[in-house]
Amino acid sequence: MSIAETGEFGLIARIVARLETGAASVLGPGDDAAIVAAPDGRVVASTDVLVEGRHFRRDWASAADIGHRAAAANLADIAAMGATPTALLVALCVPTSLEADWAEELAGGISAEAGLVGAGVVGGDMSSSPTLTIAVTALGDLEGREPVLRSGAQPGDVVALAGRTGHAAAGYTVLSRGFRTPKLLVEAYRRPEVPYAAGPEAARLGATSMIDVSDGLLQDLGHIATAAVVGIDIDRAAFDVPGQMRDAASALGVDPYVWLLAGGDDHALAATFPPRVPLPPGWRAVGSVHEGTGVTVDRRPWQGGTGWDHFR
Repeated sequence: MSIAETGEFGLIARIVARLETGAASVLGPGDDAAIVAAPDGRVVASTDVLVEGRHFRRDWASAADIGHRAAAANLADIAAMGATPTALLVALCVPTSLEADWAEELAGGISAEAGLVGAGVVGGDMSSSPTLTIAVTALGDLEGREPVLRSGAQPGDVVALAGRTGHAAAGYTVLSRGFRTPKLLVEAYRRPEVPYAAGPEAARLGATSMIDVSDGLLQDLGHIATAAVVGIDIDRAAFDVPGQMRDAASALGVDPYVWLLAGGDDHALAATFPPRVPLPPGWRAVGSVHEGTGVTVDRRPWQGGTGWDHFR
């Protein structure tokens, strides 16, 4: 049954039945607006949009996978502020020929990813559109902590990473060349594994800056360097190339470090910590902060691309 046959309100009813609203929801879908508890008195908010053909392809990933990706892109931003995600709002623009089952499966993926952090989907909007577009807004709670800003990095800080980089970019390259293996890389592109808990933990233990690595490690660390007016140097030796990634890179004629240092969509968290602060579990040192500007690799300018740019 297509969405044209289901109708707007029939589709909404089917989608709402798939959603979990989460513990912070005081009032979920069904009224003019949702109500979400904000015990801290401050609300952390982030929004992101995914457009078919630009951010995802339905022949490369299932509806549930795309739902997980859409939610993860926003939930990771909340974690990168040192906050705990509490709720999502989702706007869906769909062609009327789209199968209602696909939209329902998408909603299930969004709800399942939110459930990993105890958040829920509390509302949204829907419209017809010739281009399938998913817009998600995430809300979060600082739980009494100060937010971790990009501008806090200081010379002498250690640059650390939680989560993996390069896997999703490698999976994208594999898929774009018409292959479906290695499974490790393809699945990383389809459904990221985000270290959500690492964000609030880093905030508790004194991280001076933090960012979600969505566009590429070097590019996103460049945002920290610019905001804090510092230089950042990355140690290439801190990155091991997994066997399946090395094999894929060799077969496709790609330098695997381009994936590791400039690939996005894994949604790792990068942060800076004072040098005497022990790194929390799950974090590993990958570089250092110094006086200066920009981002270097082994103290030299990086010759490859630095990351994703929507308009480049």
